[in-house]
Amino acid sequence: MFDDEDEEYFEGNLSEDLERFEAHLKGESIGFLDSDRLEALIDHYLINSQYTKAKTCADHAISQFSYNPLFHLRKAQAISAIGQLKEALHILSAIEKWETPSCEFLLTKASIFSQLRDSKNAIKYFKEALILSEPEDRDEIYLDLAMEYENANDYKNAVVVLKEAIKYNAHNEGAIYEIAFCYDQLGEYENAIKCYSGFIDENPYSFTAWYNLGNAYSKLDDFEKAVWAYDYCVLINEEFGPVYFNLGNAYLSQEKYKDAIEQFQKCMELDGEDPMALCYIGEAHEQLNELETAKTYYRRSIEIAPLLPDAWLGLGIIEDLEGRTKEGLVLLHKAAELDPENAGIYHVLAGAYEKLEDLTQAEEYYQLSLALDPTDEECLTNYIELLTENSMIEAYAYLLEFNEKIGGNKIGAVLEVNLLWQLGRKEEAIVKFTDCVEKDINKAKEIFEINPSLTSVQEFVHLTQ
Repeated sequence: MFDDEDEEYFEGNLSEDLERFEAHLKGESIGFLDSDRLEALIDHYLINSQYTKAKTCADHAISQFSYNPLFHLRKAQAISAIGQLKEALHILSAIEKWETPSCEFLLTKASIFSQLRDSKNAIKYFKEALILSEPEDRDEIYLDLAMEYENANDYKNAVVVLKEAIKYNAHNEGAIYEIAFCYDQLGEYENAIKCYSGFIDENPYSFTAWYNLGNAYSKLDDFEKAVWAYDYCVLINEEFGPVYFNLGNAYLSQEKYKDAIEQFQKCMELDGEDPMALCYIGEAHEQLNELETAKTYYRRSIEIAPLLPDAWLGLGIIEDLEGRTKEGLVLLHKAAELDPENAGIYHVLAGAYEKLEDLTQAEEYYQLSLALDPTDEECLTNYIELLTENSMIEAYAYLLEFNEKIGGNKIGAVLEVNLLWQLGRKEEAIVKFTDCVEKDINKAKEIFEINPSLTSVQEFVHLTQ
């Protein structure tokens, strides 16, 4: 926003002028300072976030050089920074009456409207500022403009603007990260991959682009390609801690637990102990059946972040695995208390109560879990298995209502096929299964995991070949 002051001036007069102005604030006379020196003082205070002093200095400058619109602009900038937004806009309106708006003026006005949460006007003035801006400044203005589109929940236009930002400056990491955020909000991970792949073709050494490409692949559960992208990020910048954390998550999802542990450890070597990294290391050791080691990491995670539900959940699961399910329930309920919207915790609680043969509580938590996340295939499968043990007709009635009223769970129709078959409604089961195969043959094949006896039923085998 501010021009670089002359180097010679900085070496001499600024320190002297600062002393004079600080003394003036205590009641001493400041004497005469020319407009350039006053401008440098105000800019110093603004750059260092000393807005009250900047405003006072601007007032002094206006008293000496009232005809200079720059000092009025600086005053508007100073008071807007301390929340006097309407007063700042009033000053800007006065400036417009005798001065053609500059790029800096328009950016100031856009910033004030942004603070007022008036994205429409903020967008308008950022666009006008772009027209008057120098090419080397445009990437940051585009980034500010994109943030306003985000504030207005217009992520599509934000992406368009951010792409312009990185055309002007391929090293603008803020713009690169914001594109990832916007695609995440839009759920357009394939487009994110195309965007970052194209960007990497032109900028192959951008570690942030490789990192965000890996994140996009992770969102699509393509962890093999995610690891590939993260590895390139590491090759370019091996000191970038977050990539090791996400690498660890990718390996964890691939059930490569030792690799996951190694990456989380690298992350903490660079960035210090992290409660989530410790928790995930605990989970990896848990999956390796190294339960005592897992407990050590979960407990260390809780020491750092006592309110982290994941660590309490992990400890509760280990208590259950070691045969102390009742003790585990206390820890699981603690996790649920800390994260009451977490469907996965209620799923684990349901399984624990089922193991204790408290079926009423088990049903309650299965239903609560599915209410929060109706797409959880494992939870729905487990709940239908529980209902089937009591009454196959009741299980089918629940599943039919679930699929019709809620839907969205990819395994729901396959479970329905299995129940129809077990209820003796074989023709209906085959018709339903044919529809499942047409929609997603790989998902349809999971019926053989749900009911292995169907591997000997020719109708089912034939449809999946």
